[in-house]
Amino acid sequence: MRDLADSSLAEGQRSPHNGEVTDAQGTKGPRLSAVRRGWDLNVPWWASRLLAVVVGATLPLAAAAVMVGVRTQVPNASVALGLAVVVCAEAAVTTRVAATVAALVASLSFDVLFTRPYGSVTIASAQDLETTGLLLVIVLVVGQVAARNRQHRLRAAEASYNLGRVHAVAEMVAAGAAAGQVVLAVQNELTELLRLRSCRFDPSFSATPGPFIERNGSVSWGALRWGFTTLGLPAKEVSLIVEHQGLPLGRFVLVAPPGMRVTEDELVTAVALSDQAGAAIAAQGVPSA
Repeated sequence: MRDLADSSLAEGQRSPHNGEVTDAQGTKGPRLSAVRRGWDLNVPWWASRLLAVVVGATLPLAAAAVMVGVRTQVPNASVALGLAVVVCAEAAVTTRVAATVAALVASLSFDVLFTRPYGSVTIASAQDLETTGLLLVIVLVVGQVAARNRQHRLRAAEASYNLGRVHAVAEMVAAGAAAGQVVLAVQNELTELLRLRSCRFDPSFSATPGPFIERNGSVSWGALRWGFTTLGLPAKEVSLIVEHQGLPLGRFVLVAPPGMRVTEDELVTAVALSDQAGAAIAAQGVPSA
């Protein structure tokens, strides 16, 4: 019995240009989605978060520095409004933490550069004190709302992309594609979806219990519930059981980079993808040498 992953690789390959699965005779299967979140492409999650915070601190400070030259001609209320616009625009395209940092830096910059005495956090004017306080409150509230709305839009788009992955593979199964092709397509989709180093199908099960993805999208390792949203998937092989009508037919063996975090929705999508492979294998059987 040859491993199904080897046989599927022999039967077909995935085109890097158009995302289609092509068999040895050149027959193309349906185009599968290849969407990956931009901030996950070869960039550790902590690096992208750190970059967002640095940008969040830099932009309001730079805007304040630009307006210093006209601080005697422009009312402080107008300056505060300009800084608020910068923070809100930044919050619309960045994270909530970065938006909070931007709000604090904008308020501190306004205090130091635009309220007397200049160059000090001391505020001599009651009106300037009120303006500074209102600026801080407004940019914090509006910035958090804008950042949250952006997160909701991204999650909705990601859910749509993930549904497209499952739908594309389901179309392959419904069209009667070879089980090897379906398994290969699922391997590719799992690799992209979970940002894996490697993914292969194994018709057998490991003799040594290890981490595995449950049907509800959680990750278990013995009695331990693994915190994949903060720690990422375990750095060793993770099993994703392939089932059809409750009957286990094999498993996908996933190897993830250390610290590459995933979401519960992504893992639930991974389970749905494995179910499509299970349907194809149950209908056609595991290819043998």
